[in-house]
Amino acid sequence: MNLDRALRALARFVFAHRRAIVAVTAVGIVAAGVFGAQVTKRTSQGGFDASTEQSIRAASVLQSDLHAGQPNLILLVTARHGSVDSSAVAAAGRGLTARLAAEPHMANVMSYWSLGAVPVLRTADGDQALIVGRIVGNQDEIVRREPAIIAGLGQVSNTMTVQAGGFGPAFQEVNSVVEHDLIRAEMIAIPLTIILLLFVFGSAIAALMPLTIGGVAIVGTLAVLRLLTGFTPVSVFAVNLTTALGLGLAIDYSLFVVSRFREELAEGRGVEAALETTLATAGRTVAGSALTVAAALSALLVFPLMFLQSFAYAGIAVSLLAGLAALIVLPAILGLLGHRVNKYTVWRRSVRPPAVGFWSRTAALVMRRPVVVIVLVVGCLAVLGSPFLGLKLGYLDYRVLPPSNHVRQTNDLLTTEFGSGQGGALAVVAPGVGSSQQGEVSAYGKRLSLLAGVARVDTETGVFVHGVQVPMAAGYLSQFHSEHGTWLSVVPSVDPLSPAGEHLVTEIRAGPKPFPVLVGGLPAQFVDSNAVIASQLPLALGLIAAITFFLLLFLFRSLLIPIKALILNVLSLSATFGAMVWIFQQGHLSGLLDFTATGSLTATMPILMFCVAFGLSMDYEVMLISRIKERHDQGHDTRDAVATGLQQSGRIITAAALIMSVVLLALVSSGISFMKLFGVGLTLAVLMDAFVIRGLLVPAFMRLAGRANWWAPRFMRGRGPGLPRSSPDDGRAPPHQVPRPRPAVLVPDRSSS
Repeated sequence: MNLDRALRALARFVFAHRRAIVAVTAVGIVAAGVFGAQVTKRTSQGGFDASTEQSIRAASVLQSDLHAGQPNLILLVTARHGSVDSSAVAAAGRGLTARLAAEPHMANVMSYWSLGAVPVLRTADGDQALIVGRIVGNQDEIVRREPAIIAGLGQVSNTMTVQAGGFGPAFQEVNSVVEHDLIRAEMIAIPLTIILLLFVFGSAIAALMPLTIGGVAIVGTLAVLRLLTGFTPVSVFAVNLTTALGLGLAIDYSLFVVSRFREELAEGRGVEAALETTLATAGRTVAGSALTVAAALSALLVFPLMFLQSFAYAGIAVSLLAGLAALIVLPAILGLLGHRVNKYTVWRRSVRPPAVGFWSRTAALVMRRPVVVIVLVVGCLAVLGSPFLGLKLGYLDYRVLPPSNHVRQTNDLLTTEFGSGQGGALAVVAPGVGSSQQGEVSAYGKRLSLLAGVARVDTETGVFVHGVQVPMAAGYLSQFHSEHGTWLSVVPSVDPLSPAGEHLVTEIRAGPKPFPVLVGGLPAQFVDSNAVIASQLPLALGLIAAITFFLLLFLFRSLLIPIKALILNVLSLSATFGAMVWIFQQGHLSGLLDFTATGSLTATMPILMFCVAFGLSMDYEVMLISRIKERHDQGHDTRDAVATGLQQSGRIITAAALIMSVVLLALVSSGISFMKLFGVGLTLAVLMDAFVIRGLLVPAFMRLAGRANWWAPRFMRGRGPGLPRSSPDDGRAPPHQVPRPRPAVLVPDRSSS
């Protein structure tokens, strides 16, 4: 059975059991909703590093064996009047230090006052000092425990003010802000989406279909993620993708299916016959698109980073569920509604696109000068994409928070007053090194302090600044040694996440060592994460290209169509990423969008954006080429097939892109810079693909290719999956000679289906 007969059989089955399918779906949604409601409480906050990275192994040894680690909670104490050395402030500081040390899950708590006024924990003018400590646990536990620890400190003395900073408060704040911002984004996007759907469909009943299918896909995916949390960690951020992508794909698929169903009804077909034709045409497109989107996102599985793998789980589940819902649940609902799908008309509009209109005229104009169009458009895309050549990948840090955020302001103060290296020190861990090797530890610390980019090195034997040992309290030095080994804290004088910070990590790892060491800390995590991504990137890109190529080859039985799609996607995405570098890396719109440019993009975000944007681009490709091939297989030449196919699908694709852009652009309201990057980047990718690539480059390319568009190896020729045998082309009437049928107009139909 070929795909055409299979889809027609599915349509007949769905129509015959439409009431049962709708009832089972309703029960399933309720059950999935109850099961998946608690998914966010079981998801993980981290996942930006691979467990095999040296930096992660160093952190594990440091915490589990040496019972130590870099401070992740820093309290910045400011004297209201005078100095932190005044008796009142000192007494209050010691009391606050004791209360923090007594909090559950706190370790290695020390302060300027408890260590006997060590200079490294006080500002030069003496009005501020630090209390540092380590919240014990992994990233999830740190984020979960931080609010209770801060709340447990109670009221502080009126002689000073206290601000919480460091990794723990920053990461907890990022998660809190993202959760709040997503709710706000949904409150913005959903009403606007409903308005746009009413405008596109003209009927309130038809406009509800995408929201219904979106609900099925989203709720179902949340249940899938909830199930997966029982077997593997899942990032909380994957829930964000589920909502945006689920709603977007549901809108795309529903637009295509409902529009085709209404066209078939307007042609005079009965409800069951209309469903058969709809699934054999639009349904085939939906199936191909869902598989293509799932394939693009499945490439994220090759990265050993839980953050990216979680997006693969969510993306695969939501795309396949949206596709299945559009192929089974939506036809069942349409079978129940019949002509009542046009009920509650908001405004009267044509169900069928006219044979000649804006999109066919655009295609005809493009195909008259295809070379000129290709040169101009590709030139513009190349200019837009040129900043991409300067792409620099970075690592997640507190600067993703908006400048107005209180935790961000505290960390900015810590950086200004105590140096950026204080919160980004390298941990050089030496397990198994005992007291008898203190001389070697001292010599190693002295040598590391002489490296360019190092402010100081703290060891169990002393603190070294540019090769000179400075006095330090024994209580401070004791944290660097245990019976299981020793470790050195290398505080950089440069930005830990800059190229200079990367070089410092590389130099320490490659340099001579008196004993085996593991180099960890924030700069090392940055280096390791980038290395892991770079090592797996060729495989991921190769998988995306190969799977997409063979899927499109199967769908369209053409060798050139998938090659053309891959080339145009690269052009489109290069331009999109060029714009992202210009905006978010170079910071040209930082004032307008309210974010801080750090000179790099968080390394995981371009990978994620590429896979999502690639999938959405192929979604529109399948929609457009399906209508073009359908027309071509009816015996029309390439010029007419392209013009008519674009006319029939153009308004659907652009409507879907506009609605999708509303959903994505709502993320710009987020206070987190990487959420803004995700929203702006994908919005540009979607709009550029729908209007520039599909509206201009595809017609120009296909006009130049002519009959070569449909060439395939001999063993693949003949019947495609569900399509009649192709006919010769390039000898028939041009688009402007095709008769224009009288457009059908929506009229509310109160008759029963």
